[in-house]
Amino acid sequence: MRDMLSAQGKSGAAQLVPAKEGAPKKYRNQVTVVDGIRFDSKREARYYEQLKLRKQAGEVSYWLRQVPVHLPGGTRYVLDFLVFFTEPGRDPEYVDVKGRETPVFRLKKREVEHHYPFRIVLA
Repeated sequence: MRDMLSAQGKSGAAQLVPAKEGAPKKYRNQVTVVDGIRFDSKREARYYEQLKLRKQAGEVSYWLRQVPVHLPGGTRYVLDFLVFFTEPGRDPEYVDVKGRETPVFRLKKREVEHHYPFRIVLA
């Protein structure tokens, strides 16, 4: 598996990583590698590529990936992206890339938004 992650060409183009043997993915997502970074889905990799274009255009300053948010009771929610903009005074975007909203996701999203002063944007 590690060989597949490092086998990306110099172009930086997205590559699908073969799934491990066994049961298929629950939500049929396909692990994808872009710029040597492993993403849990093609949708998340596409969002990353959009962020790169937005940075090149001067709209986005930088972003963080896989940002943990700690909740009471030891629960942890992981945001896919935390995006910071170049425009002064513009609040950062807390982004979760989802193909579908599960009941567990809706519950955790509601809990995060209750305990923290921000809203999660779905992409």
